[in-house]
Amino acid sequence: MGDFVADKWQDILFRSFQHLSLVAQSVLLATIIAIALAVLVTRVPRLKPAANMLSAIGLTIPSFALLGLLLPLFGIGPVSPFVAVTFYATLPILRNAVVGLAGVSPTLLESAKGMGMGATTRFLRVQLPMAWPVIMAGLRVSAQMSMGVAAIAAYTLGPGLGGYIFTGLAQLGGANALNYALVGTLGVVVLALLLDAALLLVSRLTTSKGIRA
Repeated sequence: MGDFVADKWQDILFRSFQHLSLVAQSVLLATIIAIALAVLVTRVPRLKPAANMLSAIGLTIPSFALLGLLLPLFGIGPVSPFVAVTFYATLPILRNAVVGLAGVSPTLLESAKGMGMGATTRFLRVQLPMAWPVIMAGLRVSAQMSMGVAAIAAYTLGPGLGGYIFTGLAQLGGANALNYALVGTLGVVVLALLLDAALLLVSRLTTSKGIRA
């Protein structure tokens, strides 16, 4: 496998960058969507069962099935896997965001209101910071899951390391089939570990010391 990697290292690095970029962009958009939905759910409590049901049911949909449904809408290329990865990435973040925001003490929010803070200020300065560790935990789970889901991008000729995995499976029994599959799989694992370490660092840097303690 060493000769294989040495021969294709530039392509491997490029595909790794594509894979990481797809996941990072999807998770970023998913975080924005999930927090917005979580705010809505916490302000309209009767929506909470629907949000929980969406999170539970959404994760049971096979990624290939969802991608097949998206193909007629977005066609071959990077858009279909981007939408699919964003969908799956949103679900664990949404669940954690609802739990985190709902778990902020009402007394604390009332105190902030009594200090003259408006709804937006209370959210940004009190509710979101208090819920942030829980949200980040969901975001890390989401990122790990998205790394695997992003491998299906190759099914629609999309970017990433999934192309190596699919090539290895398609050439099963061929000279480099195992090398393609191993490089693609191990590459996804390494990227997942690196992204998780980066998110852990971000979580520590963006979480208030008082909350961490």
